[in-house]
Amino acid sequence: MTEEAPLLVIVSGPGGVGKSTVVQALVARYPELWLSRSWTTRSQRPGEPDDAYIFVTRQEFVDRIEADGFLEHAEFLGNYYGTPTLGATGGRDVILEIDVQGARQVLAKEPDAFLIFLQAPSEEEQFARLRRRGDPEAKVEQRVAKAAEEATAGKELDAHIITNYDIDETVAEMFAAIQRFRVATGRHQHSGHADAVDG
Repeated sequence: MTEEAPLLVIVSGPGGVGKSTVVQALVARYPELWLSRSWTTRSQRPGEPDDAYIFVTRQEFVDRIEADGFLEHAEFLGNYYGTPTLGATGGRDVILEIDVQGARQVLAKEPDAFLIFLQAPSEEEQFARLRRRGDPEAKVEQRVAKAAEEATAGKELDAHIITNYDIDETVAEMFAAIQRFRVATGRHQHSGHADAVDG
């Protein structure tokens, strides 16, 4: 009997909703989930963890595109972002933290994926979170302006929408939604004890 393919869970949403923080907490709490780290050509922010992304040059990114090494990739506000093709995940379900444009690409290739769309409690809170993480004011304005467009796209893609008021509550709500999706689609729970290799 062949091993069941891992469930692909896409976590999307505008900048400043806390996607990275929530996703890191989610995979730390639930070892049956594995986070695929995205590649980006943007600079690492002050205080940002080294493993938040795989930070690469534009040429390295272009070389990987030409080698068909991405599940999805997009250019956003002047930088490339991409999800590498999946390597071994140790049987664990896979979390992708990507923007809506990338989510649409992945769903076109993997229609059985489960899309969760995170939103901020308010536009004011999104502004505050973006400023707290050190984004330049021009980028803050761009990201907030793009948020409404991304929310519309999330609804069009039939995403499960969660408002991120509190990290612990959001993580619990996300995991419960993933479990419900597993049951609804007849998927088994993975144990998550095996090691994974990052793509």
